[in-house]
Amino acid sequence: MPPEDWTDRHVARWRDHWSGIAYDDEVEGIVTRIGRIARYLDRTVKDAAAASDLQESEYKTLHVLMIRDTPGSASPTELAEDLRISGAGMTGRLDALEKKGWIKRVSAIDDRRRVIIQITPKGTEIWRGAMGNRGTAEDELVSSLSARDRASLNRILKKLTVYIESLDT
Repeated sequence: MPPEDWTDRHVARWRDHWSGIAYDDEVEGIVTRIGRIARYLDRTVKDAAAASDLQESEYKTLHVLMIRDTPGSASPTELAEDLRISGAGMTGRLDALEKKGWIKRVSAIDDRRRVIIQITPKGTEIWRGAMGNRGTAEDELVSSLSARDRASLNRILKKLTVYIESLDT
């Protein structure tokens, strides 16, 4: 049996506080552990960015730019939508990234009035460094699982994400 974790203690503390309200130890354990893992992964993103001398917002902007169907190229509006920030907020981020030489603004080929953001080689290099740091942290986390456990967990998490995605229709 695995050792007790923070969530086991949390569930035990809260179990008797829910009289008259549905409470399931298993559900609470799952949701709480997923939340703790999500916070850990958020911290690894911040740490990976900092280790590459990036602000978290800079890393996230470069990351969203790179993971597109057209890697390294997007309109400011597309980036703002993906990052869920305002157009003005996006402009400020892009100005800072351009000043550092990590992106450039170019005119769209089909409509020269439209601006396209492109990552520069310098931007790609710094993003890749942060991704390497992030990947190392993720690998360390998952290394605590056997190959069989990884496959099982991946299948289970997929069921949860497929359900969540079905709600977004």
